[in-house]
Amino acid sequence: MFTLPDSWVWDFWLADDGEQHHLFFLYASRALHDPEARHYRASIGHAVSDDLVTWTRVTDALVRSDAPAWDDLATWTGSVVRHDDGTWFLFYTGSTRALDSNVQRIGYATSSDLLTWHKAPENPVLEADGHWYETLADGQWHDEAFRDPWVLADPGGDGWHMLLTARGRTGPAHDRGVVGHAWSPDLRTWELRPPLSVPGQGFGQLEVMQVEVVDGVPVLLFSCVASDMSESRRVGTTGGVWAARADSLLGPYDVAGAWQLTDSRWYSGRLAQQRDGTWVLLAFRHDGPDGRFVGGVGDPVPVHWQDGRLLPS
Repeated sequence: MFTLPDSWVWDFWLADDGEQHHLFFLYASRALHDPEARHYRASIGHAVSDDLVTWTRVTDALVRSDAPAWDDLATWTGSVVRHDDGTWFLFYTGSTRALDSNVQRIGYATSSDLLTWHKAPENPVLEADGHWYETLADGQWHDEAFRDPWVLADPGGDGWHMLLTARGRTGPAHDRGVVGHAWSPDLRTWELRPPLSVPGQGFGQLEVMQVEVVDGVPVLLFSCVASDMSESRRVGTTGGVWAARADSLLGPYDVAGAWQLTDSRWYSGRLAQQRDGTWVLLAFRHDGPDGRFVGGVGDPVPVHWQDGRLLPS
C-alpha cells in the first residue's frame, strides 16, 4: 500500500514506460486537520514501482501556479499518455482563486522522461460549453463539474480522445452525470464534442473515469458516492467504484446497468496490467470503519469476468 505519513493521498492514475509503473497521485498535508480541506491544497505527487505493490516516491510532478493563473488554487486528477514522438503528456484539472466558485478546466504538461514536467503555455485547453454541458450558471450543482481527463488514442488511428467527468443540461440535479468528450489531432489542440452518454442513468457525476479492453471486453470504470446519485440508485449503497459494459472504448456505455466493484471503503478505481498480462484493480482508501476519510493507495487486486461482469477476485 502507498501512503505518506504527513499527507493524505487520494485520486491517482498510472503510466507504464515498459520498465516501471508510474503512480501520479493527489496529496495534501495532514496539517490541514480537516480532510475535506485537502481538495484546495492538492499537488500531484509521483512514485515508481516494478510490481504495483512496492512504491518509491520521486520528485513531485506538478504544483499549483502562482496567481493569477487558471490553476492557482489546486491541481487535480488527470491521466498520462505518450505521443508518437516520445513526448509524455500529463493532462490534469485546474481550479483558480479568481472565481467565486469551483469552476474546473483542463490543461496539460509535457515531459521527456516522466520526471520533469513543463506546463503548456496555452493552458487551459478545455472548459465546459453550455451548449452541451451544465455550467455553474445553471445553479443545479455545487460546482462546474468538468474534470478528471482520461485520454486515449483513437482505436482507428484518428487522433486522440478525452473522456471527462461532466454533467448534462437536462433532468434532476442528481441524475445529470455524463461521459464528457473531446477530440484532438495532436494532443495539443482540443475540440470539445457532445457527451458520449446521456443524463438519466442514476448518477450525478461519473468521477475518475477509465476505459479499457479487459480480456477482449470493453469496460468503463468510474466512481460515485451515494450522495451524488439519484434517489433510486442510492438505495442500499454507500457508493464506491463502478463498472459498466461498453460496445467499444468510445461507447455506447451501459451506465444505467453499471455494477459496483467496491463499496465506499475504496474509491478512484484504476485498472492496470501487470507484466504477465494479468489485469488488476487499484483504488484508494476512502471511508474508514468510523466513516471518516482515510487516504492511501491500496495494493492491486486481480479482476475477472463472471456472468458478464468484471469483478475483483
